Amino acid sequence: MKDLPNIVEDSLNPVSNEALFAINKTQEKPKILLLYGSLRERSFSRLVTEEAAYLLEFYGAESKTFNPSGLPLPGDADENHPKVQELRDLTQWCDGMIWCSPERHGAMTGVMKAQIDWIPLSVGAVRPTQGKTLAVMQVCGGSQSFNAVNQLRVLGRWMRMLTIPNQSSVPKAFLEFDDDGRMKPSSLYDRIVDVVEELVKFTLLTRENREYMTDRYSERKESYEAFRKRIDQRATED
Repeated sequence: MKDLPNIVEDSLNPVSNEALFAINKTQEKPKILLLYGSLRERSFSRLVTEEAAYLLEFYGAESKTFNPSGLPLPGDADENHPKVQELRDLTQWCDGMIWCSPERHGAMTGVMKAQIDWIPLSVGAVRPTQGKTLAVMQVCGGSQSFNAVNQLRVLGRWMRMLTIPNQSSVPKAFLEFDDDGRMKPSSLYDRIVDVVEELVKFTLLTRENREYMTDRYSERKESYEAFRKRIDQRATED
C-alpha cells in the first residue's frame, strides 16, 4: 500500500474506527469504481482518485479506476465498443463509486458526463447502479466552487444511487500536489479522507440490504400487472 501523508497516519489508526473494521472483517471487501474527468497527462482529478484509491485500500476495500481515454462520445459508437463494455462491466462489478470531475466553464467536464451517459439505467431486468453508493468530488483551477459536485449529485440521484452526504472540492488543485503526484497534507486532504471513510461505511451498511432499500411499490405493481397479462394471454390461447 502506498504511504499516506504523515500528518494523518495517527488519526487513521483502526482503533478509532472499531465498528468499521469489525464489519469489514465479516464481509467481502467493498468494491469501489473510481471515475475521473480529464484526459490531461497531469490530471488533477485523476490524482485525487489515486489518493482515494490508496485510502480505500487502507480501509479494506478493493478499487478499480476506469481510464476514460479512448471512450467514444455517446452516440458515436455502439455499446459493443471495447471501452464501453469495459466501463459497463466495471459498473456491474462494483458496490459503489467515486466520481471526481474538474470544473470547466462552471460545470463538470464532457469527459465526466460521457462516462456517466454510457452507463445504462437498466440492462434487461438489471439496474446496474440502483442502490449502489456514490461519493462525489471535484477539483478547481481557481477558487473553490461546488458546481461540479452539485451536478454530480443530480446525476447520482438520476442513476438511483445512494449518494453520501460528504463531498470534496479542491481549489487551486495545481498547488496541492507534489512533483510525484502525491497530495500534500492539508485540510483539503483531510476532507478526502473523510469522504472515503464515509463511503466505505455507507457501502458496508447498505450493500446487503440494497434490494430491500430499492424495492418500489410502483415497480412491484407494474411487474404484477405484466405477470397477470401473460397469464390471461395464455388462458386465451388455451
